[in-house]
Parts: sequence; structure tokens; C-alpha cells
Amino acid sequence: MEENHKKPIFRDLNADDPEPETTEIESLCMNCMKNGTTRLLLTKIPFYREVILMSFECDDCGYRNNEIQSGGEIADRGCKITLEVKTAADLNRKVVKSDHGSIKIVELDFEIPSQSQKGEITTIEGILERSIKGLEQEQEIRRTSCPDVAKQIDEFCESLRKLKDGNEPFTFVIEDISGNCHVENPMAPAADPQLSVSRFLRSEEQNHQLGIFKKEEVVKEKKTEMSFLLKMIEEDEWPLEELQSEILQFATLCPECKSPCETNMKMTTIPHFKEVVIMATVCDVCGSKTNEVKSGSGIEEFGVRIEVKIAKREDLSRDVLKSDTCGLIIPEIDCEVGPSALGGRFTTVEGILVAMKKQLSEGGETFMDSSNENTKMKLEKFIETLEDIIAGKKKVTLILDDPAGNSYVQSLVDGDEMDENLTITKYTRTFDQNEELGLNDMKTENYGEENLQEEASKS
Repeated sequence: MEENHKKPIFRDLNADDPEPETTEIESLCMNCMKNGTTRLLLTKIPFYREVILMSFECDDCGYRNNEIQSGGEIADRGCKITLEVKTAADLNRKVVKSDHGSIKIVELDFEIPSQSQKGEITTIEGILERSIKGLEQEQEIRRTSCPDVAKQIDEFCESLRKLKDGNEPFTFVIEDISGNCHVENPMAPAADPQLSVSRFLRSEEQNHQLGIFKKEEVVKEKKTEMSFLLKMIEEDEWPLEELQSEILQFATLCPECKSPCETNMKMTTIPHFKEVVIMATVCDVCGSKTNEVKSGSGIEEFGVRIEVKIAKREDLSRDVLKSDTCGLIIPEIDCEVGPSALGGRFTTVEGILVAMKKQLSEGGETFMDSSNENTKMKLEKFIETLEDIIAGKKKVTLILDDPAGNSYVQSLVDGDEMDENLTITKYTRTFDQNEELGLNDMKTENYGEENLQEEASKS
């Protein structure tokens, strides 16, 4: 029992674990209305994510059914990926689609709703092929009963075939309110000019579709230590000095194996910057160690762009606070990393580069275990370039671009002296950046006065 307890909840399918633990549940057969058996297996698909495999079998009528569902966390924001498909090679790009992803082909005004297809790992060509097969079902019956409709469907299927054969360019769009979709970038880690990714805040209705509800919408509210702490901070009932001198703990799940563990949290002040919240998690089951940093004072008035010239060994030792809204750019090697790739963390310039190298070396959903030798060679060459930068053999510029203004890089000079290798520029956010941060719909003018008026009218 002790040995089983130390195993992760979601485990890889491999030869070292030939008998994975399954859960059997007696459930109703929808075919004969007698009882059958449902088996559940929690596992991980390599280079993808945690999943739940479900298999049902009825001994009375022989009916069987298999299903797969995501077992991972829902992203903070929805995701919209737009790809300009120009060549036949683009049709071979791998696509990760969750249960909540909808697909559009703009030129044909064609949409595949999220309800019509389950979550899967496929290619753009595979999506077009299944769409054609689905439209051609029962065509023989339509040709007899509704010949005009059947003719229109045949013409539309012919248009889809032209796209599938690579004869015509088109725009492929996948939108996922859970934020768990992905389209392969064959040029990675460089940016793909044909591929654009944007994230958006979900509406209340979309949150409800995912099973996410506000506290006031839940009948029985369960307060955790974390929510209680945030409430105390907002109401100024917990002195900042006391928070900074105390390490708080709350129960959570390991981000790697999903086993129960503890997260330590502490508020601290970074000199010449601001208060931040540092959270560190160590898993006793799989040994995973993570740290995350959140701003303790909200979004700044201006965004910030920090350029660090890595010209000598000392530049690699600079302290870096990267928030979860900050993107990274290394222009000399055409590298661009989105805010969500590394998350928020407090480390050094070298630590940022090592984290990038580790993510690329371990693969992950970015490269999806590519069988393309050219892609593998480019990845290996890029990792070697990162190693040269970490070793101080190559001079580059690391750019941190944070629209929220909550990122920081340590200066190596004291006082008002100029650090020749560090440039900090503040800028006014664009409308799209404010939209992504959720600021466009936020009303702050006369906020307190309106609340007082509302309370007075109620009394």
C-alpha cells in the first residue's frame, strides 16, 4: 500500500508499469438497460497531457464503448489559433483539439462546432478528411428524397477536396474556450509568420460551459486558505509586515503527476521594485519542484520593455522577475517565447535560459514528438545555441516585454549610474493588450461613489 501511495495519480503508459491501476464501476448499459462495467484509467499521453480513459462493457448484450477525456487543468483564458494554409506541407501540421474546440475554414464559411467532434490529436488533412466523410453520409438517400440538397453537399465536398489536395490556400481557425488547443509550428523555436495565437477572457456563459462558477453562484461556498488570505489582503485586515514574515501553506496538486502536495507562499519585497508573492511547490511523489511569482500590487499604469545585453558572465547572474504576462524575445537567434510558456518566476538571466533549454529538450506539446528529421535537426541546433549563450560563448540581447509592467531585471550598478547593458522602456498599452489583460471592460471611474449611492438607495 505504501508503494502504491508513492506513485503519481496520472502515470505514463510504459513497460515499467505493466499493470496500471484501474477503477471498475457498475453502471447502466444504455443498449439493454441492464448493468454493465465501466473501467477508468488515469494516464498520460507522451508529449501531450493527462487523460482519463473510459471503457464500458455489458456482459448481457455485448455492447462496448470507449471514450477519452482530458484530465488536465483548464487554462486561465481561451485560445484562438489562426493558420494561413498555403502549401501541401501545411496540411501535415499536427493539431491538438480538446472537447471544447471549434474549427472554422474562413473561405468556405465552414464551421465544425465543438459538440460534433471529440478531443483528438490529428492533422489538418485529417480534419478535412473526416469532414468530407461526415458530409457524405446518407448522400444516397438524399439523392432520392432531396436531390437539390444532395447536389449542394456534393459541390461543397468537392471544394473541401481541393483544399485537402493542397490545390488552394485557405485560412484555418481553431477556437477553444478551455485554452487547451495547439497547432504545430514547423519553424519552432522561431516564430511562424503563417501562425498567430491570441488568448481571450471567457464570458460568463463560456465559464459555465466549462463548469466554472463564481462564488456567489455556488450554493455551498467552500473557503480555502488561499481565498481567505486574498480577502484579508484586499480588506487591509492583515498587516503587510506580518505577511512578509510568515510562510503560508495550502493544499494543491502537483503540476506534473497531479498527486496531493503542499504549496508554500510568502510575500516579499524586491529592492527598488515592489511587493511580490512567491509560491513554491515540491512534490514528494515525483520530485517535481516549481516556483511561481505573482505581483502583489496589481497591473501598472504602463507596460515595460526591458533589454538586457548578455555581453559578459556577470550579465547571466542578474536577478530576473518574470511575471506570467511577460513574453521573451532573443532577436539574434529569432526566438520568441509567449508569456504562458515559462509562467511567472523569480530567477536569474541564466535561469531563464536554462528553463527554455529544459522545455525544448524535454519536448512537450510544442514539438509533439515530431517525426520530421529537419525539425529535429533545427531543434538540436537551437539547443546547442542556447548552451553557447549559457556558457558565455555567444553575445545576445534578452528582451522582456510585459504589458502589465510587473517584470524586473537587476541593475549591476549602484545609485544613479547608467548600466550600459540594461535598457528599461515604459510604454502605453494598445487596445488589444488592454483587452487581453481584461482592462477595457473594467470600470474604475467614480467606482467608490457609485457603491455608496447604491448602498444608500438600498437603505
